[in-house]
Amino acid sequence: MDFIKTTEQDSKYNHLEKMTVKEILTNINQEDQTVPFAVEKALPQIEALVNQVAEKLKIGGRLFYIGAGTSGRLGVVDASECPPTFGVAPDVVIGVIAGGDMAIRNSVEFAEDSTTQGWKDLEAFHVNKNDVVVGIAASGTTPYVISALEHCNRNGITTGCITCNDHSPLALTANYPIVVIVGPEFITGSSRMKAGTAQKLVLNMITTTSMIQLGKVKGNKMVDMQLSNNKLVNRATRMLMNELQIDKALAETLLLKHGNVRAAINNYTHDGRTT
Repeated sequence: MDFIKTTEQDSKYNHLEKMTVKEILTNINQEDQTVPFAVEKALPQIEALVNQVAEKLKIGGRLFYIGAGTSGRLGVVDASECPPTFGVAPDVVIGVIAGGDMAIRNSVEFAEDSTTQGWKDLEAFHVNKNDVVVGIAASGTTPYVISALEHCNRNGITTGCITCNDHSPLALTANYPIVVIVGPEFITGSSRMKAGTAQKLVLNMITTTSMIQLGKVKGNKMVDMQLSNNKLVNRATRMLMNELQIDKALAETLLLKHGNVRAAINNYTHDGRTT
């Protein structure tokens, strides 16, 4: 089957500049509503990759996201949110972006076209067979990402990908491809829109499910979250009050002593003291 980039096909809408603000917003929203259904079709692929990620993380491996532009930024965002949300070390989920950290805020010209830099960037982290490397590219054709996964494959490192084009070079390279077909964008080729939304949804699924599998959630609460601001301290306090059926003052005392919801729960005794 010939490879056709659906993300590059003409928008179903035309003369956007003649639309009212309401018409533009309504049409964008109408397109956005199709994304979760596209993700749903990829659930078996997502499950296959998550099983690999959870297995590797349980033996001390790491999850790498590697991408360029919007795709790379989304990977960096998801990776950066894992330590505060789940209390894991910053080197458990790592986002790598073409052009380095400066590319998070600014476009780095031609960084995504390198066929050698992606692997070099991974090597800087001593990537190995205990890790999983997930390439992110809506187009499925980004040389920086594809070449990095090719090197991983040759070195026995498990690879996955998130792309929005079926039969793309990236999907054919990854051991565990995730392909979410969102179709043409509202603005032709602007894959920061539906494709970016789809990638974000899948990234949420991968890390959230993996962390639950690692025991980082109790019931439905983030008991290992970092208490890095007042909002999270207040949330942790409420967690303890509800879980242990104690008042706010005691909850705050336990939290201050142990610095972590899970530790406070595990050390609590019903006479109001901690062990």
